[in-house]
Amino acid sequence: MKDLVSNQIVRYLEARQVEHIFGLCGHTNIALLAALEKSESISFVNVRHEQIAAHAADGYARVTKRTGVVLTHLGPGLTNATTGVANAALDSIPMVVIAGDVPTHYYGKHPHQEINLHADAAQWEIYRPFVKRAWRVDQPHLIAEVLDKAFALAESGRPGPVLVDVPMDVFSAEIEVALFDKVIGNTRSLARPSLDEEVAEQIVQNLLSAERPVLYVGGGIIGADAAPELAEFAGLLSLPVAHSLMGKGALADDSPLVLGMTGFWGTQFTNDMTRTADWILALGTRFAEADSSSWYPEYTFDIPQTKLMQIDIDPAELGRNYPLEIGALADLKSALRVLLRVARRLAPAGVRRDELLAQIAANRATLKLQNADAQVSDAWPMRPERILAETRAVLPADAIITTDVGWNKNGVGQQFDILTPGSFLTPGGFATMGFGAPAAVGAKIAHPHRVVVSLVGDGGFGQNPAVLATAREQNVSVVWVVMNNNAFGTIAGLEKSAFDTTFGTVFGNAEDSMYTDFAAIARGYGVTGIRVESAVGFKPALEQAIAIGGPVVIDVSMINVPTPTTGHWNILDIYSPGERVGHVATH
Repeated sequence: MKDLVSNQIVRYLEARQVEHIFGLCGHTNIALLAALEKSESISFVNVRHEQIAAHAADGYARVTKRTGVVLTHLGPGLTNATTGVANAALDSIPMVVIAGDVPTHYYGKHPHQEINLHADAAQWEIYRPFVKRAWRVDQPHLIAEVLDKAFALAESGRPGPVLVDVPMDVFSAEIEVALFDKVIGNTRSLARPSLDEEVAEQIVQNLLSAERPVLYVGGGIIGADAAPELAEFAGLLSLPVAHSLMGKGALADDSPLVLGMTGFWGTQFTNDMTRTADWILALGTRFAEADSSSWYPEYTFDIPQTKLMQIDIDPAELGRNYPLEIGALADLKSALRVLLRVARRLAPAGVRRDELLAQIAANRATLKLQNADAQVSDAWPMRPERILAETRAVLPADAIITTDVGWNKNGVGQQFDILTPGSFLTPGGFATMGFGAPAAVGAKIAHPHRVVVSLVGDGGFGQNPAVLATAREQNVSVVWVVMNNNAFGTIAGLEKSAFDTTFGTVFGNAEDSMYTDFAAIARGYGVTGIRVESAVGFKPALEQAIAIGGPVVIDVSMINVPTPTTGHWNILDIYSPGERVGHVATH
């Protein structure tokens, strides 16, 4: 029996239990859209820009631990999506991008919207630098096999995006249904590599014999859904846990073992603890530059003076930035189960480190005192510390938070308690401005009964305000808190400290402040918009927004002050060699 390729693709996606596809139409993909309309189990989330589709699929994948699916058009559709897909790649998020392409019989003729300045029918190569693999499917009989390989590759090893590029005539071709029957019957889950018992024993023995052991965790813990195992392992051996930005919330911030975030935006206490550790076990982290103070030994990590053990699912990350005593390739959830089993055998009564816990608690109290005045300040524009503190006070423990870049991301990493593992979504690897707002839509679609708040700057929200059209169309009750400092504030601080100017980073001038009213923009999209007029008005506005039960934008003026830093970043040396400069206030 034969059927259209487009119909069979939908049947395959249904069999994989895909429930949402994020995308935008184009003349090359309407055959698949027409087939999707007939699906009873797949919802098409229509967007107004392909970057929104990719970020929303990314947010959806992060909270469901399932592959996000994006549908896009050729040419500008494919290039619009690149930023979001690359962001997913650097943060190890599984994603399958299905893109329409020019018809096969027009190869070489440069048809409408094709990118072929150097090679014919080669637009798929745009994605090669950042996807795990890109396929162009020129023959209809190959589509079933390629789709199945694409999902398996996106989800296995270090997860990430893949591209399946399909000429528009292939979507409309007839195919033997039996080809799809074969792949639909294939297994949907692959066994992941675990940790050898002997290696696990070496790791645990090193931690038990250490005087100053530290667990250093990254986003790989969240991606592997290994937070429960991490909490049990750390608790059994009383191991202090430091984290990268992406690892925030891997162990809930109210745990007495949490040290905090490392690196440029980390705290002094955390950086000192990781720098002076005698043994570190790193789990699911790539030791990124900002998290590692540009790898300068005097700030965050002094390796190999500190001995390092590292477990990761990606062999390329083992020993990439620091030399190893032990390196292990393993799935983190499986590895931690083995480590737990060994730790219970070697230390059945567990380990107590009362003095360490007291130090962590004292540091936490000190940090709260340092921020206390700013958190209750009535200053207007608002202090960012108060915005974060009152947001945390209003939200339930399992609320999902998305951030963009700037104060919202760095401040949350430092000062905002994440109480439920996996509830903090941020663009770590690519630091993409424009991620936070659409990622929140994907997260809310994934978990409609959880509160979802997007903390974004005016620069980030201004990238793709058309996300509001999708939120209204899908009735997605996200609350966007636009921390509006009328600037690209973080870069303004950097430019001010290095060159004593904020040219090109602060909006407006003496004649026209250029302040954007994002609440008014929301109302233009038919979405509730609230413009906060005073510091005391923010908390009730947020409470009101959550109670509304629909999409809401809160525009709150924020003073442009720097996020405190205690680590280091090499860009300071590049711009100001020989000087010890840091971020300073721009106003």
